[in-house]
Amino acid sequence: MAKIIMQPSGKSVDCAYGDTVLMALEKSGYALPNNCRAGACGECKVKVTSGQFDQGMVLDMALSQDERKQGYGLMCMAKPISEEISIEWGTEDAKPKLFPPREDALFVVTDKKQIAARVVELRLRPVGQPIRYWPGQYVTLGNPRADIPARAYSISNAPRPDGELVLQIARAEGGVTSNWVHDQLAVGEGVKVSGAYGTFIGDPSVDTPVLCIAAGTGLAPVLALAEAALRRGFKKPVTMLFSARTKADVYSQGMMAWWRTKHRNFDYKVTLTREEAEGFLKGRIDVVLPQMFKDLSKHTIFIAGSPEFVDAGVAAVKALGAQDELVHSEGFFAQQQPVTADADHLLAH
Repeated sequence: MAKIIMQPSGKSVDCAYGDTVLMALEKSGYALPNNCRAGACGECKVKVTSGQFDQGMVLDMALSQDERKQGYGLMCMAKPISEEISIEWGTEDAKPKLFPPREDALFVVTDKKQIAARVVELRLRPVGQPIRYWPGQYVTLGNPRADIPARAYSISNAPRPDGELVLQIARAEGGVTSNWVHDQLAVGEGVKVSGAYGTFIGDPSVDTPVLCIAAGTGLAPVLALAEAALRRGFKKPVTMLFSARTKADVYSQGMMAWWRTKHRNFDYKVTLTREEAEGFLKGRIDVVLPQMFKDLSKHTIFIAGSPEFVDAGVAAVKALGAQDELVHSEGFFAQQQPVTADADHLLAH
């Protein structure tokens, strides 16, 4: 058991043997920003001011050699190897914000269907207590008994009383876990789920028009955020822009069409990047966004998809005047959102 001290607040948490710093913080209810949990995105980068840790395998693009020399580390992979370590993180962000994640909660697969050429949708019901989460967060799913490693998948539905989780999982080339989900995991089977994780959650106090941009299964957390916002009666305009390569990659249009019919403040567009089709926009987001908006300086914006897509999205919205503090993004290695449900309300359930 090691101790992690957050500075300058001086607050500390215990870190069990084998846990990463990020896991230890989350178990204690602290919301250190993170995204990929695989040493690839760099979002959980903090400076370690004292103590020693095993950084594990991380990508240089996420943590440069120079940053390592300065003492920075990626907490999603870092494990303490001294009795205590101190990290520079502990002011406002150190306040508990999220529900402590649970590990290996038993769920049953109640439904599984193909919703796009490369995407299946799973519906999971908890056998015990539901996992508590914010829209935009994700869980991990795997099967260690069969050597199927746990991988992160965003929850695509807002929290509901029965605790059902809906996951939209794309088949990744060479992806052991996604191929297991697609080819072997069957309706009726029990699975272990851990979470919820992630900080791609919206500010419930937001009172601006909202633009959600997603690509691939980056749509999942955005759907959860939109559902929560609409369900709680958010009145400002909400626009969703979904980027897909071809029509075969488009999904959840039915739900978005229903939202548009039911909520006059909601609209959505789908753009295809590799083909033209009636009823769809054509082109990448940097091409279609200026056709949809002249000024995004007053919008709250959520972008989710591949890291490359997110980078392109952030550049595109900033070119239209988006303010840094109103842009929320989640590079999708394995994660979030427009407007979220009211924080106090969610915490009460």
